[in-house]
Amino acid sequence: LLHKVSYNYQGNRIFLTKRGTIIMSKTISILGSTGSIGTQAIEVAKKHNFKISALSANSNADILEKQARELKPEYVCIYNEKYYKELKDNLADTSVKVLSSMDGLCTIASSKNCDTLINSVVGMVGLLPTLTAIDAGTEIALANKETLVAGGKLVTESAEKKGVRILPIDSEHSAIFQCLQGNKREQLNKIILTASGGPFFNKKTDELENVTVADALNHPNWSMGNKITIDSATLMNKGLEFIEAKWLFDLEPDMIEIIVHRQSVIHSAVEYKDFSVIAQLGVPDMKIPIQYALLYPDRFECPTKQLSLTDYGTLTFEKPDYETFKCLSAAIKAIKTGGAYPCLVNSANEEAVKLFLEGKISFLRIGEIVSSILDKFPYTEITSYDDVVKADQNARAYVMNMI
Repeated sequence: LLHKVSYNYQGNRIFLTKRGTIIMSKTISILGSTGSIGTQAIEVAKKHNFKISALSANSNADILEKQARELKPEYVCIYNEKYYKELKDNLADTSVKVLSSMDGLCTIASSKNCDTLINSVVGMVGLLPTLTAIDAGTEIALANKETLVAGGKLVTESAEKKGVRILPIDSEHSAIFQCLQGNKREQLNKIILTASGGPFFNKKTDELENVTVADALNHPNWSMGNKITIDSATLMNKGLEFIEAKWLFDLEPDMIEIIVHRQSVIHSAVEYKDFSVIAQLGVPDMKIPIQYALLYPDRFECPTKQLSLTDYGTLTFEKPDYETFKCLSAAIKAIKTGGAYPCLVNSANEEAVKLFLEGKISFLRIGEIVSSILDKFPYTEITSYDDVVKADQNARAYVMNMI
């Protein structure tokens, strides 16, 4: 989608100068407001005086209530219905409308009182709200990988038809988007996705047999939620980003290269036909890509640290270990094969990661399960949301039957 957008779009923002300060009139909603991306998005929104019309959380009702009282949105949604009544009762003294479940997420996504919807929920649950927001004509700042992994064709075709922009929040895809500015799409040679390598960089299979959940959650550079941190440890996160990049930038898989860059300073790069490589650099802080998505195409001071290259001294680059980290290989094979396979590997991974976090399977078992699903299902096309749901359910049932 992003290679087709206009680079001079100003959206619904109004710029007013008051004593040298630029004030922006913009209304946003945040799905996943209590998570890492959501809380940082709120910090960015406060700095730039954005109005927040809606917030949602999966089950963290206490934090969601605090956010609602501070930010006074029109809606909050607690996805897990178990916490709905308590949250509704606790907010009864406010004007905030309390919603729950998928219906609640879609009510927020379909609201006309929103310029940009930030979708930072985790997992397949993010797909239907994304499609709903597109149908409503609302711009999307996307941090939910599974939206494009499981339903990439549906989402991109729908967004193009409706003329809706999808702006990336993932640091890697934001970096690529930034590196494409001012250049001709047809002159692009390839993109270079950088990966930190996670906590198990340079480890071989026999060294990973007894790793614990705590080991896998000990990411060297980023502070993220549990699921995405485990995905980083297995390198599935980079496989999902590989698939996302295919859809976001309308690329053939062979135009995407992955390199391991331990310092997470270069967030990604692009190579043009003349073999010039343009990279985007910054400290490893998600507020930078969040702010770029919300202010695009403008740049203002961000609530983060400045990058000092001399503090790092050395930047390193290596090839990924596709043999040890089977999830990465499986994700790339899935998008090259096409059809429902990206959805299948994504859903299998979600279930496997959940089982690992619960202590029911080993770390290495995640990669074995995700890889095996490619041989267990015949090729099928994804032509509707129902097709995605069916593939998702089949993959999850397959994983549970293996345990």
